[in-house]
Amino acid sequence: MRRTPATTTPAPPGTNLDMKLLAVFDGVYSSGSVSRAAEQLGMAQTSVSLALARLRRQFKDPLFVRTARGMEPTPRAEQLHRPLQQALELLRTATEQSVVFDPASSTRHFRISMTDVSHLDFLPGLVHRAESLAPGVLIEVLRIAPDMAARLAAGESDLVVGHMPELESGFYQQKLMEQGFACVVAREHPRIRQRLTPAMFQRERHVVVTTPGTGNELLERQLRRLRIERRVALSLQTLPGLGNLLAQTELVATLPQRVAQTLARIAAVKLLTPPFDTPTIAIKQHWHERFHHDPGNRWLRGLVAELYLE
Repeated sequence: MRRTPATTTPAPPGTNLDMKLLAVFDGVYSSGSVSRAAEQLGMAQTSVSLALARLRRQFKDPLFVRTARGMEPTPRAEQLHRPLQQALELLRTATEQSVVFDPASSTRHFRISMTDVSHLDFLPGLVHRAESLAPGVLIEVLRIAPDMAARLAAGESDLVVGHMPELESGFYQQKLMEQGFACVVAREHPRIRQRLTPAMFQRERHVVVTTPGTGNELLERQLRRLRIERRVALSLQTLPGLGNLLAQTELVATLPQRVAQTLARIAAVKLLTPPFDTPTIAIKQHWHERFHHDPGNRWLRGLVAELYLE
């Protein structure tokens, strides 16, 4: 029978014990045999022997000594048994527990970073859906920042939604949609009716939106490739107010298709097919591997995907 000491001594600082090592220690202690411990743990005997050797090196003690009655614990092993057994039980409990996220009762605070394009096109639907499914959840919408990768890694943002080529590598991602471009002008534009010709496109004055997520860099590359010049009269770093601006001026804007459609619903503007082939822009959601298995993050990603893919 094993003795349980009145006092215990914790493992020395810097000891790195994983669950397998703890299980090997407990198995040899309770069975008094390397072979029986291996059988109980479903491990090869050599693997148990190697794990025991590692434990001996870490604790600088033989821990178990072969006797006529089997592998008997040393005094050091007797001191370690209780705290290591407790640590093993805690690890087993933690790994066996199934973490459940219940949106209906959750009060979790989520942070989503999104481009202005997503603000305009996607945010209203997200608000309505979250209100019906998770009334206690707080969703904080953040602007895209230059250090977005670091913020995802630090958990300062749960998701990034939009066209973010800089997050293509090193992050989980899901493509939500692809879209082309459309030209947007005032509904009562004095010169542009139902069709925009190449000559008209180059003759008219344009507003360029440089905010991240608009795919303007893709459009610029295509224009250069096709040797098409546009007369830029105004450059904007934000989308809000663009619909009203276009409705009250004679400017032309070339924007992602769904943004253009949204502007047509909320302002006195109309959509026209660009007089040249346009590139496509991919809208994705990105997240860090730290939160890939987090139930709450999975729920949020599913909600975003449903809104875009439905």
